Amino acid sequence: MNTSVRHTLFEDLQALLAAPLMVALSVLMFREAGLLTGGTTGLAFLAHYGLDLPFGPAFFVINLPFYFFAVRTLGWAFTIKTFLSVALLSLYTEVLPAYIGFSHLHPVLAAVMGGFLTGIGLLMLIRHRASLGGLGVMAVYLQERRGWRAGHVQMAADVLILASALLVRDLHHVALSILGAVALNFVIAVNHRPGRYMGT
Repeated sequence: MNTSVRHTLFEDLQALLAAPLMVALSVLMFREAGLLTGGTTGLAFLAHYGLDLPFGPAFFVINLPFYFFAVRTLGWAFTIKTFLSVALLSLYTEVLPAYIGFSHLHPVLAAVMGGFLTGIGLLMLIRHRASLGGLGVMAVYLQERRGWRAGHVQMAADVLILASALLVRDLHHVALSILGAVALNFVIAVNHRPGRYMGT
């Protein structure tokens, strides 16, 4: 018997406000340690490190082409919530440095904690029918339509992005970034399984 209970507007709003904030904190940790991650976040990091572009605007622009695909495959509600999540993450990453800084941050802790925070934030958004755009949209779509684990799909994309990171970061930083990506995808793969969480 399907006992799913639809999230209320208030519940969706708290997720859209809180989840990007968690991910923004992880972005600051990655940036402070000279690391990056996968997905469109990783693509924005590549633009940040390789082209010296600000992360927030780069992340926002990179996600723009994916909204057309999101509307066609996952609907307007998902797309609007995803657009808001992306916009808030872009804003948070530019504003937060004025309110938080790190006097000491070990790169290994940054990789693991940043990965966990991103995974938790993404998991929250997925459970509220949203994402952080781009490759996350593809991962959710393939899980819902093909039964492929979102974490596994995201991991494959992350491998390609992190391999490209060797063009802008040294092997040590890329290896730690891979550790962060493993932590991120571990959270999603373990916690996001069809039928386990019935909120919609």
